[in-house]
Amino acid sequence: MKKRTFSSHWGFVLACVGSAVGMANVWGFPFRMGTMGGGAFLIAYLFFVSLFALVALSAEYAIGRRTGTGTLGSYEYAWKKRGLHGPGKIIGWIPLLGSLCIALGYSVIVAYVLKALVQSLTGSLMIVDPEPWFNGFSLTPYSVPLYHAAILVIVALSISVGAKSIEKTNQVMMPLFFILFCILAIRMFFLPGSKEGYAFMFQPRWEELKDPMIWIYAMGQAFFSLSVTGSGMIVYGAYLPKDEDVLKGAINTAIFDTIAALVAALVIIPACFGYGVDVGAGPGLLFVTLPTILQDIYLGRIFAIILFFAVVFGGISSLQNMFEVVIESFHTKFPKISRKIWMIALPLLCFVIGINMEAIYQWGPWMDFVSIYIIPIGALLGAITWFWILPKDDLMDEIETGGKPLGLWWHNLGRYLYVPLALILTCIALFKGISF
Repeated sequence: MKKRTFSSHWGFVLACVGSAVGMANVWGFPFRMGTMGGGAFLIAYLFFVSLFALVALSAEYAIGRRTGTGTLGSYEYAWKKRGLHGPGKIIGWIPLLGSLCIALGYSVIVAYVLKALVQSLTGSLMIVDPEPWFNGFSLTPYSVPLYHAAILVIVALSISVGAKSIEKTNQVMMPLFFILFCILAIRMFFLPGSKEGYAFMFQPRWEELKDPMIWIYAMGQAFFSLSVTGSGMIVYGAYLPKDEDVLKGAINTAIFDTIAALVAALVIIPACFGYGVDVGAGPGLLFVTLPTILQDIYLGRIFAIILFFAVVFGGISSLQNMFEVVIESFHTKFPKISRKIWMIALPLLCFVIGINMEAIYQWGPWMDFVSIYIIPIGALLGAITWFWILPKDDLMDEIETGGKPLGLWWHNLGRYLYVPLALILTCIALFKGISF
């Protein structure tokens, strides 16, 4: 079967940025930055996001393009090169399972956002106390089934023809995401007291860089923000033409993903400082803190609509990738079953299972379990597979196709720095129970 490819470099980058931009940017990054030293966390984060984009993200793009397929086929290819047919057929299922499990929980939180958007449009969100409003549905089982179903249908339709529809939808959603969040950031700039938030973000207290937890959480945030999970970005690499510079694509993805995280922080952190509220509220930042602030400012309803539209776009674009990873792998593994069948089966599966975790006390532990155990293990398996199992010449040839010769420094950086860091992150997650 001939694979559809992205039609342009920027179409590919926007699709990848869409995968990376999501809740990790919108509340994860501001939350971590707010609780981990502000500017100190930013320095550590920029170091790790640069490293992971340079070697990890580009490697996932490269292996996808090399094999012309997604997660399962790529792992089979790499391990088969070493004569290890059996492990290759098994190992790829772990990172693939990570994508599926994240999609189950992620679709619930995007349903929360869609509910907030609808109630911003009707104006009802502007006249309620946000905390009881949020608790009213987030602590109630089976509370957002219609919004949940709507999100899953939208995502399925938006990936209906693979790369082509993913590219076209992200060409609309991602520019709008940035524009809408920039409008919000400008508005928050004029809030009284917001200047203290900017100082917190960009004036690092250098002594805080001595805290190893800042570096650990910055590393975890960079892993998740770039979707370097040993699965997610492989499928987009499979849709790349041979004349595309994968290293350039990875760097551009990281740049725009970081801008998205910073713009989200420029909305949330100055607003929290201006109103004297807790920047470490997790999901409450989006559903309680910001609505409380928006109710109090001029044209707050308009800005609430802008906020939740932007976050819905980010959530849908991330779910596109999670769905495409699973659908492509299943369709490749079981080619007699049409892609259309998988496109119906996967959203239905997500709804049937996910509807039972619509309460946050069910959703939260599930996402913690996936992010502590499945995702880090998948990321580590990917790192080992690309830099220790796949023959070096195969990976180097693909990285340099469409780009410039890199030399052995690139592969050594991946093998001797990125892989150990992935191992450290996995050990911390598994043995300390830390969710990133």
